[in-house]
Amino acid sequence: MSITPFQVTLWIELLAAGLGGLQGALFAAGFKSRRIDVLGVIAIGLAVSLGGSLLRDLVLNQPPVVVWSNWYLIVAGAAAILGMALQPVLARADWLITVLLDAIVMGLFGAIGASKALSLGVGVAGAVLVGVIGAIGGGMLRDVMLGLSFSFLHVGTLYAVAAGAGTGVLVLLAELGTPIPIAGVVCLVVTTLVRLAAVRFEWTFPEQFVVRARRRPSGGTR
Repeated sequence: MSITPFQVTLWIELLAAGLGGLQGALFAAGFKSRRIDVLGVIAIGLAVSLGGSLLRDLVLNQPPVVVWSNWYLIVAGAAAILGMALQPVLARADWLITVLLDAIVMGLFGAIGASKALSLGVGVAGAVLVGVIGAIGGGMLRDVMLGLSFSFLHVGTLYAVAAGAGTGVLVLLAELGTPIPIAGVVCLVVTTLVRLAAVRFEWTFPEQFVVRARRRPSGGTR
């Protein structure tokens, strides 16, 4: 069965890129002690905005879309500068930008990544992985640049799980013959709902633990 990647109009992708730039600027604002300069803010904005798409294409051995098209870099960089300049104002809408819209963007890039992998013949498990990379890769690249441990490795609000749930549903629907446009929209909705529910109800995975053998009580035999 031939599968084509999930596609949206260019202005929607650019809007998502701009949101990533804003998120990067707001994140950089939290590191006052490191004295991040304007170039640093732009770099972090580009990483958050375009890192997922870049890592996705590198994993798939494809020409990086964000490099070959000028508009992604321009929009993400400009949005990062705008976010830096308007940080006090945007901070008031932090939940809207960093949770609701971020969840939607995660679903969008997850659907694009997973469907692109399927169109190139990648297996089911690999397509889910590529979709998750596309969804959260920007945050991973940001953490590397700032010398932080990957946030998805710690107890948190399951944003990697949300991406995996959405892309997993897309791959399942695609395997059942559902048209990719429909499967992509379902992926976006599932990712968004799981992410919002995790934040709202503070869902987390339990911390690591070790299963230990139960000790027998000392004493005589019966």
